[in-house]
Amino acid sequence: MALQGASSSSSSFLSFTDQYRWAYDVFLSFRGEDTRNNFTAHLYDALHRKGINTYIDYDLRRGNEISSALLKAIEESRIAVIIFSQNYASSTWCLDELKKILDCNKTRQQIVLPVFYNIDPSEVRHQKRSFGEAFEKHQHRFNDDMKVRSWKETLKEVANLSGFHLGNRNESEFISEIVEEVSRIVNRIYLNVAKYPVGIESHIQDINLLLSIGMNDIRMIGILGVGGIGKTTIAKAIYNSIAYQFEASCFLANIRENSNREGGLMHLQETLLCEILGDSRNLKVGSVDRGINVIKHRLCSKKILLILDDVDKLVQLENLAGDHDWFGLGSRIIITTRDQNLLTSHEVDSIYKMNELDHDKALQLFSLHAFKREKPIDDYVELTEDAIRYAGGLPLALTVLGSDLKGRSIHQWKSALDKLKRIPNKDIQMILRTSYDGLDDNEKDIFLDIACFFKTKDVDYVIKVLDSCRFFPDDGIQRLMDKCLISVDENEKLWMHDLLQDMGREIVRQESPKEPGKRSRLWFHEDVRSVLEENTVTNKIEGILIDLPERDLICLGSKAFMKMKRLRIFINRNARLSGGPNYLSNELSLLDLGECPLQSLPSNFHGKKLIDFQMRSSHIKELGEGIKNFQNLKFMSSFDCKFLTTIPDISRIPNLEELYLRNCESLIEVHDFVGSHDHLTSLSFFGCSSLKSFPRSLRMRSLESLVVEDCSSLQSFPDIECEMECLRFIKFDQAPIKELPSSIGYLTGLQDIYIKGCKNLMHLPTNILELQHLRNLCVKNFSEIVKLPKEKRCSTPCVMSTEECEISSNEELLLPPPLPALEYLNLCDCVLSKSDFFTAFNFSSTLETLEQSRSDIVILPTSIKRFVGLRCLMLLDCKQLEQILELPPNIEEGQLEEALSGGIIFPGNKIPDWFSHRKEVSNSDSCEIQINGPLCLDQIKGIVLCAVIGPTIGITPGTPPPDISAKIIGNGVERFLRERTIHLMDHVWLEYSIPESFNQEENSLRVEFSCESKIVFFKGCGLHLINKLEENVKVHPSVLPKNVDVEIEDSVASMDGIQVSKRQRDGDDDIL
Repeated sequence: MALQGASSSSSSFLSFTDQYRWAYDVFLSFRGEDTRNNFTAHLYDALHRKGINTYIDYDLRRGNEISSALLKAIEESRIAVIIFSQNYASSTWCLDELKKILDCNKTRQQIVLPVFYNIDPSEVRHQKRSFGEAFEKHQHRFNDDMKVRSWKETLKEVANLSGFHLGNRNESEFISEIVEEVSRIVNRIYLNVAKYPVGIESHIQDINLLLSIGMNDIRMIGILGVGGIGKTTIAKAIYNSIAYQFEASCFLANIRENSNREGGLMHLQETLLCEILGDSRNLKVGSVDRGINVIKHRLCSKKILLILDDVDKLVQLENLAGDHDWFGLGSRIIITTRDQNLLTSHEVDSIYKMNELDHDKALQLFSLHAFKREKPIDDYVELTEDAIRYAGGLPLALTVLGSDLKGRSIHQWKSALDKLKRIPNKDIQMILRTSYDGLDDNEKDIFLDIACFFKTKDVDYVIKVLDSCRFFPDDGIQRLMDKCLISVDENEKLWMHDLLQDMGREIVRQESPKEPGKRSRLWFHEDVRSVLEENTVTNKIEGILIDLPERDLICLGSKAFMKMKRLRIFINRNARLSGGPNYLSNELSLLDLGECPLQSLPSNFHGKKLIDFQMRSSHIKELGEGIKNFQNLKFMSSFDCKFLTTIPDISRIPNLEELYLRNCESLIEVHDFVGSHDHLTSLSFFGCSSLKSFPRSLRMRSLESLVVEDCSSLQSFPDIECEMECLRFIKFDQAPIKELPSSIGYLTGLQDIYIKGCKNLMHLPTNILELQHLRNLCVKNFSEIVKLPKEKRCSTPCVMSTEECEISSNEELLLPPPLPALEYLNLCDCVLSKSDFFTAFNFSSTLETLEQSRSDIVILPTSIKRFVGLRCLMLLDCKQLEQILELPPNIEEGQLEEALSGGIIFPGNKIPDWFSHRKEVSNSDSCEIQINGPLCLDQIKGIVLCAVIGPTIGITPGTPPPDISAKIIGNGVERFLRERTIHLMDHVWLEYSIPESFNQEENSLRVEFSCESKIVFFKGCGLHLINKLEENVKVHPSVLPKNVDVEIEDSVASMDGIQVSKRQRDGDDDIL
């Protein structure tokens, strides 16, 4: 392991920031006489059609110097595509252009994609043939050997980059491949790095040397430094500049904080898997230990970039990136941390230690924030020197202090800096406090509340809570953002740096260092416990957060709440309170009692300022009178309140937005008015096993989400009495409702329906198909998906056919064109064998994912080809599935694990090229192939058989399917595999077998294919032994629909899975 420090490069930060303000997506560098009117023109047109902003120089080049406009265009392009052709090197203009591009690659993170058009990469790399001849002429023409040598080095360096080689390929396909790669890069979203990323270029260059992206090993790199030094900023910049070079990438932010939450490490594992594999629905790991195995299994063959940001414990690394072999070759893992010992213990390959900014960079960064220029105004030079001296080169301190002093007079600067001089030891937290001191009282309260209670919380939620406190948060939060004290991330969550949070909490601690009960806010678990149990609370306390290291009992003093008359915020995350409060402050805006055996709300409590009311394990039976005055309440939740029987009339809570009940086992009734509430946006019931009475009707014009899960007594669903266009999401899970009303058609804005485990619900109402905005439909365990009334007719003719039925274009269909916006359809565990689903459902091209796992489907009919937009088809564990007659034209991903009863069958007429032993025959009723040994089957993990079979002949009604057998013979041992299907076209039968029943030393292996009924003939057969070192076996793309490969993986060693999936062609010669 190497420990490397930062270099002191002085390159300008402006080049780095410009990478996010590109004028062009692509700059085309080419030799005009070679390619201007053919390949380059076609490539430009293809890029333009994709909406990719491309710069092309149409002017004929004259003279020896590149124009300033062309140099500017190169600098302002995100990607440079260099088209090397026979005469490229003969142009000094092209060579100078190339040198400029490589400079931008190094200083501006410009992406370079070399294209080798009718020329071999080695000719460019080593200056052979036409390139060699061109350089001989340059050598004679120029006396400047350095210039020529520089061109040669540039050519060699660029030619070594990954790119595209035409070779003998089709030019149109070649252009499409280039455009696809460019589109992937252009469409990638960058992480926000910094407003003024001063001094980070040198860090990026140094870390890139440690990463050595071109090497095909696996590396872990640590970025080490104190808080506020810029580790995360550098990691984001690195991510932006290199992520495109990997199959997948993930930036896991704030690991220290996120892992400390309940289930935090498991959630981080799921986030990692989700971002790398791109599937959020099927990646729940269940436990941290299982998550380790899933990561190792799913990512061990993927080349990924993983950033683990702000790691502070070894266990985090052990569970997220435990070892190098968890990831595929070429992977890079970057870890940011304050703890060098953690990196050493984890045996990372290199550690990059970040130091403070040098004087020049500190001056530049501070000046940009204070003056919006790189140097200070003349009158402020000395004062600026004082400021950066106190900041000590820490980027966060320079940023906050510069922003705080911006726009102030010289007198104000002197006053503020004099104050800094009185802070001992140049403590960074106290430096940051100078920004806090400039806030007004409301802004200070907002800042301290965020530091103590609301970091990472949704900004809109916090605004609502603090607005009830009359802190004017809309203006105040914006002021804090302007002061660089907080920020709002891409998920609309409030964020502040650790140093700023520590600074805010230290301010509160200093209110009464010795007596916690006299502080305004309490969050540290020891202080909270002592104050509540020893009854040392005072009227000064405004907020309490209980967050114990582990769930534990807190014995409340008898008068613990009585003295807290100014209490605004009470949050109990994980403590068991010994009793309910006998008094509650009427200043409360947020009351989360947590696990508290509350019998009833105190009679003195009217809760007119209450915004959020949460209770867990309370003994309350009825809320009734207790909540009648909660006029401003917006969020109400009840967890494990086993005695709660009813949800009362909430007409006197007009502003309620979210009502959430979980595991309220005695809840029987929800008042009818709940179904008429005008402001409710979310209504959720989980595990309310006794719930029988739901509102008889729904007239909720603001409702956006309705969830009913594990409510085992609820048998009816209310009628919908008005148009509810705001409702976007409905979920019913394990609820015995018998039917959905036909009035579901009033839900005109519905986008997502998830229904599963509702065993009494036999079918969906027909008019669900008329929902114009429905994007995701998940229905499971249905015996009849949609009951089709005969009076329904389709106005749009279409043609669909299977081997068993045909529907003419002149016949009327039973259904109108359904669900025009549908993108995802899940029919798992449904009865489909007797359904005319594929023929009757004329889905539009919007459907992208279709899941039919564990269904009873027998044949995937040819009519599925009408699903032209389908990209993903899932058929896991379809044990009755026998045939796949055809696949949609644009399918990219699918799974057929335990799906096919006799291997896998697909349309085709040739043995895949990867088979080591192939044999062609001419319409024979049998076919055999043999491999002579010794074979050493202990080194073989599987045998793949293949036969090309013609259409079944002489078919008449009642004709039984042919019995086609494959007999594997070795040293007298025989095994039989069979396939019984009728086919109307040429098809390929692939079968997988394990050699476990044979002797370890075989002298020969023979396979005989035959058909007793003589109603099929063979066109060829193949045999392939899979060595244990082989990672996978792929079917050649020519034998499957476009863009589809078949892979037989380790997991199918016992024929328990076959995957169909689109794969990245890492091994192709086309990509260098």
